[in-house]
Amino acid sequence: MSHREVMEALSGLLLAMFVAMLSSTVVTNALPRIVTDLEGSQTGYTWVVVATLLAMTATTPIWGKLADLFSKKLLVQTALVIFTIGSVIAAFAPSMEVLIGARVVQGLGVGGLTALVQVVIASMVSPRERGRYSGYIGAVFALATVSGPLIGGLIVDSPIGWRGCFFVGLPFAIAAFVVLQRTLHLPVVKRNVSIDYLGATLLVGGVSLLLVWVSLGGSSFDWTSTTSYLLVGAGVVVIALAILVEAKVATEPVIPLRLFRDRTTTLATIASIMIGVAMFGATVYLSQYFQYSRGMSPTEAGLMSVAMVGGLLVSSITSGRIISRTGVWKRWLVGGMVLVTIGFGLLGTIDADTPLYVVGAFMAIVGLGLGATMQNLVLAVQNNTRLEDMGAASSVVAFFRSIGGSAGVAVLGTVLSHDVRGNVSDGVKQLAAEGRLDAADLAAMKHSTGHIPDLASLPPAFRSLYESSFGDAFGHIFLVATPFALAALLCILFIREVPLRTSVDSDDEPATSLEAREALLEEQGERADTIVEEAGHLAPAPVGSHVGSHGGEHKARGDGERVEVPTHGGEHRAAGATAGEHRA
Repeated sequence: MSHREVMEALSGLLLAMFVAMLSSTVVTNALPRIVTDLEGSQTGYTWVVVATLLAMTATTPIWGKLADLFSKKLLVQTALVIFTIGSVIAAFAPSMEVLIGARVVQGLGVGGLTALVQVVIASMVSPRERGRYSGYIGAVFALATVSGPLIGGLIVDSPIGWRGCFFVGLPFAIAAFVVLQRTLHLPVVKRNVSIDYLGATLLVGGVSLLLVWVSLGGSSFDWTSTTSYLLVGAGVVVIALAILVEAKVATEPVIPLRLFRDRTTTLATIASIMIGVAMFGATVYLSQYFQYSRGMSPTEAGLMSVAMVGGLLVSSITSGRIISRTGVWKRWLVGGMVLVTIGFGLLGTIDADTPLYVVGAFMAIVGLGLGATMQNLVLAVQNNTRLEDMGAASSVVAFFRSIGGSAGVAVLGTVLSHDVRGNVSDGVKQLAAEGRLDAADLAAMKHSTGHIPDLASLPPAFRSLYESSFGDAFGHIFLVATPFALAALLCILFIREVPLRTSVDSDDEPATSLEAREALLEEQGERADTIVEEAGHLAPAPVGSHVGSHGGEHKARGDGERVEVPTHGGEHRAAGATAGEHRA
């Protein structure tokens, strides 16, 4: 496709990507108000986020597999319709249970948009040129991340209320549907369909059981209770069955295990899990920090997110353009994860009294690191993948990043809930011991310490207690997330850098025999400098080569095989040699 054709198609894809990103960011600052209005708990807050991530996780590999079988345009449009239905249900949700169910439907659509946009771009543009366009994806991601919290905050503070947050993405979804219909024209691959629904169901079911255990353990039941043992045991058994189905039963596995024979794919997948835990698990609660600990309005909390997203925008566009020009990408992944690790470590030091400009600086460091890491990790996997596996490989990275995100949100939400509950309980005891509480204060506090209160309605003493309790707890969850970022960095360090190819399909990439031999030797762990010694033997020019009766000669190729090549005389030359020379 020409650059103009790519840009026309990309316009609709970027609109779809904007819808997917906006669905999460626009609700972020509304969640504290939503959970308070619907009388939810910290666990409910967690599952409003986890529900979308789990649904996205469950369907991402299925969408990717469908992209290898059906019309990619039709699939993207279908995902937009599903997302729209979920948004309408969420907007009218009367309870936390209905809201969480609606977020599941939204997640089904977001899973398709997240996976398919990457797949479609990979079908249109070679990895070497993809860095040029990934900058646009980073810009859209940054725009949605910046505008989402601001728009969401303004809507929540307006007479429309939080329900309006679920309507704001609908015009963009409709526009994306129309633009894609007019601009996206890709060949449709048709072959026998075999979707591994069993494997996907088992895998997500096993993960869900473990997440339920993490979310409810310690509050709804003891960590060492029979319920805990049953949930953990069932989760492990179901995941083991999923692996068995993928390896032995499924004819078209939703996660082809053969993809993990490639070292880059394996390490990138592990890194994606760790990034998901750190990124989703920690950043999703920042809005709570600003609203509950610092007393900000949803709009003010949205403005604070500009610090992180500004860094993400700069680094994603810069890294994408430089990678496209040079074909070198690993240094950006390494540098990005170093910044993410440092940023999370610094955020682990914040509390209710940390100056806001310091918190903003720490967030900017994390943003710079994420911008250089997220899209480029997918790019590294796509560069090593054949075209027919592009959908599955791209969705595998997104799939495991979503699993990591779901686990991170659940685990860190549990840590946050436990810390806040403990801090509030200790604080109440201290206030009572100091004689600063009376019966009227206790009667005004009509909720348990496990629920999220409306701070504006609390007595001053309780409000101050909650603000300090949340502030102290947030630093702790960033410290818990830091080792996961460090683990992702270690995985990236061991990824072998392969220059970005200039063709869409790896089978179409030209390669000399020397390059192929070098890659083989490196894979076997042999020393690369032996290549130099063997280079002279890769294409030997036989001294006794002769001209046949048809006027051809036996010319040596890089693989050692001799082929007939027409000549104008009895020259003796090896492949690539000038007249009268013998050279490899």
